[in-house]
Amino acid sequence: MKTNESSIDRLIRVGIAVVAVIVAIFVGPASVVGIVLFVVAVVMLVTAAVGFCPLYRLFGISTCPVQRDEAPTPEPVAHA
Repeated sequence: MKTNESSIDRLIRVGIAVVAVIVAIFVGPASVVGIVLFVVAVVMLVTAAVGFCPLYRLFGISTCPVQRDEAPTPEPVAHA
């Protein structure tokens, strides 16, 4: 798996997970909405921890900054 999430994207996912857990507790952890919110929170936390989002891959999205491999510059040849 290649990382496709930036650090800001990962922080946002953690924030969404925290909010989802808080709302799920207020709604009722045993309710359908509460369970769905807990599942959303777990998915957000896992994707944030791993740095990979399968939906991003499916849609060809990447928020991770592109790391370019710089080609080595050739050494000058000394002529005698």
